[in-house]
This record gives sequence, C-alpha cells and structure tokens, in this order.
Amino acid sequence: MSNRRVFLKQSSALIGLSALDFAAPKKPLLSFSTLGCPGWTFSQALQHASANNYQGIEIRGIKGDLDLPKNSLFSASNIASTKREIADSHIKIVNLGSSANMHFLDPKKRQSNLDDAKKYIDLAQKLNCPFIRVFPNDLPKDQDEKATVDAIISSLVELGDYAKSSGVKVLLESHGKVIKSDMLLHIMQEANHTNVGLVWDFFNMWSVTKESPTYMYSQLKKYIFHTHIKDAMLTEKGETYTLLGEGNAPVREALQALKKGGYAGYYSFEWEKLWHMEIAEPEIAFPQFRKTFDTFWK
Repeated sequence: MSNRRVFLKQSSALIGLSALDFAAPKKPLLSFSTLGCPGWTFSQALQHASANNYQGIEIRGIKGDLDLPKNSLFSASNIASTKREIADSHIKIVNLGSSANMHFLDPKKRQSNLDDAKKYIDLAQKLNCPFIRVFPNDLPKDQDEKATVDAIISSLVELGDYAKSSGVKVLLESHGKVIKSDMLLHIMQEANHTNVGLVWDFFNMWSVTKESPTYMYSQLKKYIFHTHIKDAMLTEKGETYTLLGEGNAPVREALQALKKGGYAGYYSFEWEKLWHMEIAEPEIAFPQFRKTFDTFWK
C-alpha cells in the first residue's frame, strides 16, 4: 500500500474517531426539583412534568414536607400505588434530596445525619431512583478544617458501602462552604467509591469562588452524575434568583462545558421557591425553563 493511501486511511480513521469523541450528546434529559413547587401535590408535580416535556423529577419535598422517608406516599401501604402512578406518568424519579449534612464531628450529630441518609438510600432503592443527595455542608470555625474534610470523606465512604447492593449512588452537592473545586476534587479522590459522586451546582460555586464553569467541570467531570441548573442576578448586595437567561450567572458556559464533555445525566432545574416565596410561581418558571433551555442548547 502506498504511503499516500496509508496516510488517507489513517486520516479517515482519525477523523471518524474525532467525530465520535466530540459528537454532541443526544437530546438532553431535563428534570425539576420539587423545591420549586412547594404548594403542589406529588400528582400535580408529575402532571406538570409530563405536560412541559420534562423527563424526570427530583424530589426535595412534597407540599413542604422535606422528610420523604416518613411521607405517607412512601409508606408500606401506599408505596405500590405511588410507584404505579410514577410508571403511568412516564416520568423518572431521578434524585431524592436529603437534608443530611456530612460535616459534623460530634458523634451523635454525625450518626443522626448518617442514619437519615441511609433511610433515603432505602427509599431510593424502592423507587428505582439512582441517586440521593447529601450536603457537605459547612466548615465550622470551631472545628479543624482538615478534620471536618476527613469527616465528610469517611461519611461518604460509609454511605457508599451501605448503598453497594442498592443500585443507588450517594451524591455530594457542591453546597454551603464546600464549593471550591480543589476541595471537592480532594474529597472525591479520597472517598474513591463507586457509589459516591457529585451533584454539580455551578452557581453555588461560581457565586462565591468566581471559578469559571469550564474550569470547574474540567476538574470534577469524572465525578459529576447530576446537576442543578439555575440563574440569578449577582450584585455586591447579594443574589436575586431570576428566570433562566435573565440573570448574570454563566449558565451558557456551564451548559457548553457539560455538552462538550458528553455529560449524559439530568439537567435539573432548581427553582428555590420554598426558600424564596417572592420569585415566580412554578406554573411560570417550569415552562419558561423548558423553552429557554432548548434555545440555549441549540
């Protein structure tokens, strides 16, 4: 075979490989957190998700009740009918948002939070939900920082071990004071567990650290299994949450990093209505996010 033919054959192979490596992901999967609809029943959340072409729901609370394992919808007598309703809606439950904090050194507080997280793992397994979310969440001034980080790591390992046979991953959200890429990367590398990963909330990080989403993603990509997407107007006075595209958060850059990186998980709209009742109603925010996200993606 001539050198020219060898060159053309190798070049064609490289072009084909390049196309595979950098091909845009399939149609993105969208979900929203029920944090954004605190007045809705679970049935209403499923109905609105379906009507607005979302594929999933992230359950943070139901009608303001944040203790999901104790909610009557998931009791032994009701969970079968709840699962039938979910199946009939063709909406996937993609994440259960616990309030468990991993930063405590006090043995009683630490154990209480671990126990709460384990209940969420059990519930997620019953619902065929792939993830639960836990918080890091603080770096208390009265605790040695290294000891706090080590506690977060050991707690994640314990929860990962608990989740091993459940099919559930425990995801640490970039949240609270644990929002620097290097610290989150250290935690993930030291935990080094197949059942442990990250919920990437780029806004929680950027609003404090000003790290670019491109940099964050390049550092943490390996560990990101779920995302929280939101926009806000950030000024010297603080942040004001806005509808997607109406703030100054680098949303487009974050989406571009995820898209180029081949992220295949859910883009979950976190509209913090429960904490900020002054922001738009979910009937406005959820359709607007769906429409604007499509525009951004294209």
